[in-house]
Amino acid sequence: MSEAMHSERTGILSDGDRKALDFIENVTKHTDQVQVQVLSEILTRNAHTEYLKRYDLNGCTDRDSFKALLPVITYEDLQPDIVRIANGDKAPILSSYPVSEFLTSSGTSAGERKLMPTIEEELDRRTLLYSLLMPVMNQYIKGLDKGKGMYFLFIKSETRTPGGLVARPVLTSYYKSRHFREKPFDPYNVYTSPMEAILCPDSHQSMYAQLLCGLAQNKQVLRAGAVFASGLLRAISFLEQHWRSICHDIRMGSVSEEDVSDPSVRKAVMNILSSNPELADLMERECSKKSWEGIIKRIWPNIKYLEVIVTGAMAQYIPTLDFYSGRLPQLCTMYASSECYFGLNLNPLSKPWEVSYTILPNMAYFEFLPLRRDNRNENTSNPTQSSEHPQLVELADVKVGEEYELVVTTYAGLYRYRVGDVLRVTGFHNSAPQFHFLCRKNVMLSIDSDKTDEVELQNAVNKATEHLESYGARVMEYTSYADVSSIPGHYVLFWELNTSEVPAEVLQQCCLTVEESLNSVYRQGRAADKSIGPLEIKIVESGTFDELMDYALSRGASINQYKAPRCVKFDPIVELLNSRVTASYLSPKCPKWTPVRTDWETSLESL
Repeated sequence: MSEAMHSERTGILSDGDRKALDFIENVTKHTDQVQVQVLSEILTRNAHTEYLKRYDLNGCTDRDSFKALLPVITYEDLQPDIVRIANGDKAPILSSYPVSEFLTSSGTSAGERKLMPTIEEELDRRTLLYSLLMPVMNQYIKGLDKGKGMYFLFIKSETRTPGGLVARPVLTSYYKSRHFREKPFDPYNVYTSPMEAILCPDSHQSMYAQLLCGLAQNKQVLRAGAVFASGLLRAISFLEQHWRSICHDIRMGSVSEEDVSDPSVRKAVMNILSSNPELADLMERECSKKSWEGIIKRIWPNIKYLEVIVTGAMAQYIPTLDFYSGRLPQLCTMYASSECYFGLNLNPLSKPWEVSYTILPNMAYFEFLPLRRDNRNENTSNPTQSSEHPQLVELADVKVGEEYELVVTTYAGLYRYRVGDVLRVTGFHNSAPQFHFLCRKNVMLSIDSDKTDEVELQNAVNKATEHLESYGARVMEYTSYADVSSIPGHYVLFWELNTSEVPAEVLQQCCLTVEESLNSVYRQGRAADKSIGPLEIKIVESGTFDELMDYALSRGASINQYKAPRCVKFDPIVELLNSRVTASYLSPKCPKWTPVRTDWETSLESL
């Protein structure tokens, strides 16, 4: 925590804040007792479900029976039950409560989205976690009720399963819920974006309207953010492209119909916007400068911090956020996924690389699969018992410094489910452990919410190299890299070929074929959300991968065990590869993607 921020910390809290903080203290002081109670509640209410009957639990609600009888599972184990629910089976398969919708996970299963069943009351649990964020923050930064938050929030496309259930991302579900749309007034949670702009399905109109409103209220903005760091940087990139039109609208007190045509969004923006030549002059002066370093503080002068996720794969965006914000604090406040909302960062002013989340024991029942540190990205985790019944560790019993894969049992009907998140224990708050998020298992490349693993990338490269066959060309070796030096970031493949006699248009087609072969989350980011840039193939000189091996050996790698990495992140290696590039090619167009008929719908029909 910086000295300036520390001096702002206040001990004067409202009754509501104190009540919220007391709740956190209570559940974290009694972690194991709360966990036992949560498990008993889940097993009691779901005792008559097909899933629990399948394993002869016979109404037992104790921890020992649960661990002895129920296997540890992955999504593939659960998929037949998911398919039944998606196709309209109303039986109590996983939960005694009706499945209200499916949440589409950005994690991938066989290259496509997972469908996570959820129940209506989970919205209450998510809302509870959101309600704790500002009470924690108010301990550290005062006066947040005197201004507004400029948060870039968006909904994504949704569809319906054959049985009629809505399937959509978890945040889209939350933003469309009454819990978000009808939340009572709270001076600590006033946003610059009108609800109509947030709920606008057109990403361009939504972004334009949210930026325009955030700029029109620039002096009231005390904090800014998005879900992921990439989302906030996408807003800055959008401003770079459209600031002249936005500046004109601010000067005239009007809304460009070319950029915002939705009548409800236009009306909502006009309720906020008024002619402001002084602000328009400021924008013209600052945005026309050659360097945009510190642009956020220059345009929003009262801003105190950024609220974005910069842990895990998002850490790659920290330097770029520092550049545009003038090194404003970057706060990660909560830890959540489609499967479950987990916990909070109780020290929100910690540096991004020091962020630890405290898992709240009332959110679900949590177990932890111990991992060897050299094995965190492998399909196996070296459990001490069988793969179905490995020796898992309770939430209260994890050890500081150890790494684990998170396993959850939820009220919505996931039982001993491997989430795929790899965490390291950094300490405890009372008896509740605190975790640093390390990575998603098996994920190599990620720009936004996309996640690409080695098998998927290999299959995509194999498909693309079919274009080379008629030229007698082969990919002798390759690796990949997530390039975030520009906005939006994009995938880069370094290819070493056996010949240089391949036409440019063929290599461009290879780029497109790789993209077409990647999962629907990636393709949506490219085609609809514009959160990912065109994939690039860089051709490197012959012998480049031999040099790469020599470099690895010079750093202590074993020549007997060395294999070319399929993804590189270490700057000197990226620099070495880039220094050997002889030509580069970009995908000539966006890959195909449609929100109407998704890939998982096709897979449902085939099962």
